[in-house]
Amino acid sequence: METQQRLAATDLVAVTAAFRDALRRHQAYINRLNVYPVPDGDTGTNMALTAESVLQEIERRTAPGGADPSSAGAAPAGAAPAAAGHDMETVAAAISYGSLMGARGNSGVILSQILRGLADAVRDADAIEAKVMADGLRRAAEGAYSAVQNPVEGTILTVIRAAAEGASATDSGAGLVAVLEAAHASAGDALARTPEMLPVLRRAGVVDSGGAGLMLLFDAFLHVAAGRPLPEPPAGADPSAGADTASVVAAGADLTGHAEGEDVGSLRYEVMYLLEAPDELVPAFREVWAGIGDSIVVVGGDGLWNCHIHTDDIGAAVEAALEAGRPRDIRVTDLFEQVEEERWVRAAAGTEAEGEGPEEPVHCSVVAVCTGDGIRRIFRSLGVHHVVSGGQSMNPSTSDLLDAIEKARSDEVVLLPNNKNIVPVAEQAALQASKPVRVIPTRGIQEGFAALLEYDPEGDAESNAELMTESASRVVAGEVTRAVRPSSYDGGPIAEGDFLGISRERIEVVAPDLAGAAAGLLDKLISPDHHEIVTIIAGEGSTAADTRRITEWMSEHHPDVAAEVHPGGQPLYPYLFSIE
Repeated sequence: METQQRLAATDLVAVTAAFRDALRRHQAYINRLNVYPVPDGDTGTNMALTAESVLQEIERRTAPGGADPSSAGAAPAGAAPAAAGHDMETVAAAISYGSLMGARGNSGVILSQILRGLADAVRDADAIEAKVMADGLRRAAEGAYSAVQNPVEGTILTVIRAAAEGASATDSGAGLVAVLEAAHASAGDALARTPEMLPVLRRAGVVDSGGAGLMLLFDAFLHVAAGRPLPEPPAGADPSAGADTASVVAAGADLTGHAEGEDVGSLRYEVMYLLEAPDELVPAFREVWAGIGDSIVVVGGDGLWNCHIHTDDIGAAVEAALEAGRPRDIRVTDLFEQVEEERWVRAAAGTEAEGEGPEEPVHCSVVAVCTGDGIRRIFRSLGVHHVVSGGQSMNPSTSDLLDAIEKARSDEVVLLPNNKNIVPVAEQAALQASKPVRVIPTRGIQEGFAALLEYDPEGDAESNAELMTESASRVVAGEVTRAVRPSSYDGGPIAEGDFLGISRERIEVVAPDLAGAAAGLLDKLISPDHHEIVTIIAGEGSTAADTRRITEWMSEHHPDVAAEVHPGGQPLYPYLFSIE
């Protein structure tokens, strides 16, 4: 392919699409690299979703009759929207607005600021040439650093700054491709040095995940401008080897990024929202946030801001916005739960295929999502053919589920998401599958076990779904976990360290000891006139002594209800209860 020294608006759209596609292919690898500031494991996902939002905004604005949503309400009532097309100003505006509105997570918000800097530089240009590209990278680096409350070197910030410096040091007379190659090389060198700047990366044996994702943007530009192939995700590589791969995983590295028992992030919650507020009030808003958390990123302008923080005080994080303006699209993620579950999902991933599924094909097979070695064994004993690792916060992607569906040696499939957050993803996978798939909307492992009692491998997916859904609905489910911070519930205060007995509707019991919380919850859930069996699934944090106390309590208080105990190995919840 002949190189292009000028990129038109349609080429910029192609770059964005190539960047999104590359992020999707590298998503799992980039997620595995993520160790800073907490190993929440979703950098690749957040960057891909941000790029996806940009493409959706481009499509909206360039479609016939497309309009600028950021100026909604400015036109007279009843006026037809202005026609749009693939001109540079429209595409640049879509990149700026789409990245702001769709940014997710710390990495996505910083990426949005990088894309907005590039968009500002090309907005008034007839085409993207060498000088425009260098100016765009400079603005991108400046914008990214200005958005972060406390910039840290060895992150995506270092990589974008190096790219800008490499581009600026190149004679623009050499052409656009030369500038892009210099930016790519400088960024890659900086990425390879990130472990030298951050001890957490050095201990894990990986490079910075956000920087690795950003490398794909330069790959996408070179793909369109010079016909270079987009890199494939490597199976494993040495992070010290250099710059050519966008995501690098050290073979055998401890990807948790910290030594056993070491705390890499003490703040528990990630809070994000869009803030409608006057620009002049945002500096004061930032100052308030600086006192309640870290990993603070605030990007935007002209009255609309995308805000991200890690904090222990969700209420204060939201109240700060109310003083400045109006927050919306508020999202809160429990980082502690993500970290713990990520550890278990990683451990499970290495044994995913072991012993799964019968050798002989069946007419209708089962794909189930779960975490915990014991739970996996129970699912396989009940007829599940493929297990996908995942749970409360480590949600598998559509492609993960689709891959398991297609690998199933059957004509049809029933899918057990076993978590309410995974149900929509499961339904998307079912729509894209090449074979009939029915999703059983199981909200937990307990419903999944109950559903399998009605599973018929020789039946079709439709009839299996009907019977399995009905069986799952008859289960009364409960779980016991531990409070990690003070709180309250309908029955009174909750102290840090208290054990919580939780039904599908609410917190039912708070107790100072594990067995007491479990017995109190069972007392709330068991109806002697309707229930015959309680299945107790013991997870991490349970002990043989606690389990014995629970079964002895049942023998005394519910002698006619049988108790079955199974080791589950699930994280975060020492006991899961299924009552039938």
